[in-house]
Amino acid sequence: METPVILKTNYKGNIKEYFAIPAGKLHTDLGVINLDELHAKSFGDTIRSHLGAEFVIQKPKAPDFFKYAKRTGAPMMPKDIGIIISNTGLCSSDHVLDAGTGSGILAIYLGGIAKKVVTYEIREEFMEVARRNIALAGLTNIELRHGDIAVEIQGLDEKFDLITLDTMDASKVIPHVPRVIYPGGYLATYSPFFEQAKEIRGAIDKTGFTEVTTIEIIEREISFTDRGTRPSTSRVGHTGFITIARY
Repeated sequence: METPVILKTNYKGNIKEYFAIPAGKLHTDLGVINLDELHAKSFGDTIRSHLGAEFVIQKPKAPDFFKYAKRTGAPMMPKDIGIIISNTGLCSSDHVLDAGTGSGILAIYLGGIAKKVVTYEIREEFMEVARRNIALAGLTNIELRHGDIAVEIQGLDEKFDLITLDTMDASKVIPHVPRVIYPGGYLATYSPFFEQAKEIRGAIDKTGFTEVTTIEIIEREISFTDRGTRPSTSRVGHTGFITIARY
């Protein structure tokens, strides 16, 4: 086993888990785990620390990379990613153009479904982090490119089924989208501010898209205690506005 793993155990009624690379030693409060032993094991097997604590070996999924991967900023939240995937019908035959790679989290979610993802990042230091995260995820169908999408899109000779924009310059990119999107394809943008969302809608209105909608997804975790059951107060509801349009 060479890929990252999740090591999970139940200790005194509490779930403890660790994200680990199969090399060296992992020091935990339940003892030291010899990670080299993972090479002879498979997902679903167990591994023990030097104190005898037993951990189940699990295969990491996209939510685990969201939780544990190194970040260069605030990535798009799973609740927002899920809405984009479900409302655009992303499938295994789709080619995706993604811009504003950041840590590569959105690209990892998309790459786990789509046939190919081409993702652009303008900052080289962000690219290095994204490149490592994508490699850890074991996805070979993600192509990471350096460049300003507002400029690069004008020279692209490819077409895509889905285009996702998580960039402040999304409104400058949108006029060029029709040239690189398949008929029936979707555009999905993410914007944290009302002003940016309004600029995006203005650009879309001038570009011939249909079925345009802008939404905000509010997520509330439910808290269960001896006193009663209620929405948790520990989460911030707003993350950003999602605009989805079909060409």
